[in-house]
Amino acid sequence: MSQSMYNGTIPRDALESYLSRAVTAADLVNSATLDDDLRMIGNIGAKFLGRASGVWLLEPDDDAHFRNSRALAERVHAVDPDIMLQTCIFEAVFSGVERIDIPVWVFEAFRLPVERRTFRYADMLFDSKPQGFVWDGDGGIPNLNKLEAQLWFYYRAVRYIDAGYEAIHMGQVHLYTAEDDGFRQTTALFRKIRDYAGVHARRGIVLLDAHTHGVNINGELLFDFHSMPYSRMPILDRTGDKLALVQEGFSEGGVTPSGWSCDSLPMLMELDNWGGKFFSESDGIPDERRAWMEWWGYDQIAWFASQDAESRDRFLEYAFKWTAVTNIHAYLQMPVRRTLGSCRIPMPASGEGEAAADVYQANRPGAGCPLGFGQEETIKRLWQSEEDLRGRASNPIPNAPFGAANDFDPETGVKLPARVVLYGSFQHQVGAINYDSNSETTRMYYKGNGLYRRTFVFPFRGSFDYAVAPYGTLSQTYSIDGYPRSGSSTKSALILERDNETVEFVFDFANRQLTAHVVEGR
Repeated sequence: MSQSMYNGTIPRDALESYLSRAVTAADLVNSATLDDDLRMIGNIGAKFLGRASGVWLLEPDDDAHFRNSRALAERVHAVDPDIMLQTCIFEAVFSGVERIDIPVWVFEAFRLPVERRTFRYADMLFDSKPQGFVWDGDGGIPNLNKLEAQLWFYYRAVRYIDAGYEAIHMGQVHLYTAEDDGFRQTTALFRKIRDYAGVHARRGIVLLDAHTHGVNINGELLFDFHSMPYSRMPILDRTGDKLALVQEGFSEGGVTPSGWSCDSLPMLMELDNWGGKFFSESDGIPDERRAWMEWWGYDQIAWFASQDAESRDRFLEYAFKWTAVTNIHAYLQMPVRRTLGSCRIPMPASGEGEAAADVYQANRPGAGCPLGFGQEETIKRLWQSEEDLRGRASNPIPNAPFGAANDFDPETGVKLPARVVLYGSFQHQVGAINYDSNSETTRMYYKGNGLYRRTFVFPFRGSFDYAVAPYGTLSQTYSIDGYPRSGSSTKSALILERDNETVEFVFDFANRQLTAHVVEGR
C-alpha cells in the first residue's frame, strides 16, 4: 500500500480503478455478520466500501460510534490495506447534537475563541423553516451558511478521517447549501477538511462526493466524484415488477480537486434507500398503478431485494451493462449491504420455518450469514468478465451534443438532420414510450460522415420492430431498405434471444440505410 495517495491528489486512472470496484456496504460498522462480510469483500475483490460507517440518527454514544468505526477500518485494512473506506455526513441534524461537546480543535480550526459547550441544534437550522426542512421539532436539514452547521460537519469529518476513512459521502448537498450563494461557505469548509486530511489521513487524502450532478465554480469542481441513484420506467407487458433504467446521471466537468481536467467527472450509480415498502398487500393496489409508486411501491434496494434470486442476478447484469453503455465515466456501485427500511423479505431459516430480512446482504447464505441473498458470485463474475463495452459500445456522455447542428452532405449539399430518432415497439425497453418518433430518449448521435449511432441495453429478450425518423417526424422514415415511407406502418424486425443484449443501431443518412446488431462481449 502506498503511504501517500500521490501527495494528496489522486490521478484519474487510480480514481476510476477504485470506482470500478465500488460496493455499497451501508452500516457495515454495525453488521452482526462482519466475519462473513469481510470474507465476501475479499472474495469479490471490492476496493471501495461505500457508506461503511456514518449515521442518519445519532447513536446514543457518539464516542463509541467513532471507536467502532476505527475498529472496523482496522479489520478491513487487515484484509486488504488498499481498500478505501467511505463514511457519510448526511443532510440531517437532530436535537441530540446538544449532548456532544465541541472539542477545542474545532474552535481552533475556525479561529474562534475556545468555549466549553455542546453543539447547538437550533443554530444549525434554516431560520425561515422552509416546508420539509424541519421534521417534527426534533430534526431537520442543517443550513451550511451557518457557522454552527459548519462546525458540526467539520467535527464529524475529522473524527472519521482519524478513524481511517478516506472518503466521505456528503449527502444531499443542494439542500443544506440552499442559502450558501456561490457555495462560498461550502468551499471553505471542504478546504479545511481536505487540508486536515492532507496531514492526518492514512494516505494524505480524503475523497468527497454527494448526490449531485456536480458543482463547478469558475471552472473548478467542488467534489472528487459524483454519485446518483438510478431512475426507472416500469415495463407493464412483463409479468411481475419489471422495469428499464432510463438515462440519468449527468456529471459536470471541470478541474478536479486533484488538479486534472475532465469533460465529465467520474461517478457512481447506486441503488438507494429511503423507506423500504410503501404499500400493503391488503391495499389491493393494481400493478398498473403501483408501477408508478417509486419502484413498484418500494425504494430501490427494497424492490431489488424483493425479486427472486434469478431476477436479482439478471438485473445486476443489466444495470452493469447499462451503466457502461449509457455513461462511459459512470460505474455501478454494487449493492452488498443496505437497509430495507419498512420492508421485510421472507427468507429460509436454519431448521424449520422462515425468517425475515430487514437488511439486504449480497453474501452467499450460510452459517456465517444465514440471511444472505446470494449475489456474491454474480458480482465477482461481472467484475471478472467485463466485456469492454466502455469505449467500444458506449454512447456519448449524458447531455452531450447530439451533433449535426450545421452539417451538410458533401456530395449533395443537403443539410443533415440535427434530430434523428429511433422508434418502434422496442422503446419501452429503454425507458421511452413505444412508437414515439419524437422521443429524446431514443435520439441518435451524429458521428460524422453522414452516420448516426445509438447503443442500448435491452433488459428482456423478445421480438421488436424499429425504424428511424429523421427530424423526429413521420414524413420520411426509413427501416427495411433505402426507400422512405410516410407514416409508421413499415418497420424492420429485431429478434433478441437473450436478456441483457447490447444493441447498436447505425443510420447512414447518405445511403438511407438503418442497421442494428448485437454487440458481442469479448
